[in-house]
Amino acid sequence: MTNLLNATFNYLWIFLNNMYWSRYFLPTLKEVPTGTEAISHQLSLRAGLVEMLTSGVYSYLPMGFKVLSKVEDIIREEMNAIGCHQLLMPALHPIEIWEKTGRDQTLKEIMITFDNKKGQRMCLGPTHEEIITDLARKFIKSYRQLPVTLYQIQTKFRDEIRTRFGIVRACEFIMKDAYSFDRDIQGLNKNYELQLSAYKKIFQRCGLDVMVVGADSGAMGGSISHEFLVTAPIGEDGVWVNKINGEIIKDEEGKAPQGEHWERKVAIELGHIFQLGTKYSESLGALYLDENGHQKPLIMGCYGIGVSRLIAAIIEVNNDSGGIIWPKEVAPFDVEILPLQATDDPTMRLSEQYYQELKSLGLDVLLDDRDESAGRKFNDADLIGIPLRIVIGKRMLAQNQVEIKIRRSGQVIAVNKDNIKEEIMKLWKT
Repeated sequence: MTNLLNATFNYLWIFLNNMYWSRYFLPTLKEVPTGTEAISHQLSLRAGLVEMLTSGVYSYLPMGFKVLSKVEDIIREEMNAIGCHQLLMPALHPIEIWEKTGRDQTLKEIMITFDNKKGQRMCLGPTHEEIITDLARKFIKSYRQLPVTLYQIQTKFRDEIRTRFGIVRACEFIMKDAYSFDRDIQGLNKNYELQLSAYKKIFQRCGLDVMVVGADSGAMGGSISHEFLVTAPIGEDGVWVNKINGEIIKDEEGKAPQGEHWERKVAIELGHIFQLGTKYSESLGALYLDENGHQKPLIMGCYGIGVSRLIAAIIEVNNDSGGIIWPKEVAPFDVEILPLQATDDPTMRLSEQYYQELKSLGLDVLLDDRDESAGRKFNDADLIGIPLRIVIGKRMLAQNQVEIKIRRSGQVIAVNKDNIKEEIMKLWKT
């Protein structure tokens, strides 16, 4: 009986975990949803990545969640590589901590506040500078504990007056926010440069060519800050780019810089880093004892990445008329297997063989086993944008061949059906 139960459990586990399209929750749409202006918004809805609950509030469906997880993994790897430590802070904050810095008023227009059942005024965290500083106040007491950098990947809440471009500007969004604590400005400068370098690697791995520009610190405060921008068809930031020397200037007032050869471009802000200094540590009493026993305020830096809007930016600059073209590191799947005749036994047996073989090589594989027309399958395949596609059909099999399509270039390669593992791995590594 035990063996029978184990066998049944194993069968069910394999059945439920197989990434066969017919068993996967992947609702695609043929038509462009009404009221969507940004291509990333249109494609994220059509490709079954997200679903809007209400304006500015989205569910991440299974494939969208896979992309989100891969982006988070990249961020986590690069943050850990420079010595940061991950934690998770609450989204629910007592408003009194915000009153100590005055940002209960500065951010009043976007802050979501309410009274709990005890009559205590609360807010949903739009950001976490106050919370992390209070935490540091409690636990960092000596210069011997410094430097330290803590980060989280957390949901933020902002009551945006005007939500735009789908998940680019939403009321509920996911952010990576890191905070460095140092004893002096030299330590802050070092941490700042480490973060700046890590950010460049993160965006490069996500398939994005970013511009780094000096920026106004705004409500965050502090002295120095830099934004990370990517040019796109849509965006809320403008930059002037010199076509001769590549110099980049943030467009603050809509006026072109003096001289010729300047071109204005629209950009999406992906990240923002700040040298906060002692703005928060002084307001909240986050002090440490130096080697002489003197109390001093912690020197802080703050480093943010819009994780969810990063997905929109990737789509904005990686698409064509057919749909999304995912960069390899963030693609929800590595390979899609597309049998043209789902009712043909030889075709499906080979499809399932490929599925198991490629999975055993460590690739993430989606098998489109639906009994749909070839046209519908091809359109959906272009829409969801998996990097490599294997097409299997009776005519090709009669010649012992299958086709591999490279989504980014559109190149189609006919290969011997017995060489598929070698050909896919060769393409994957290029």
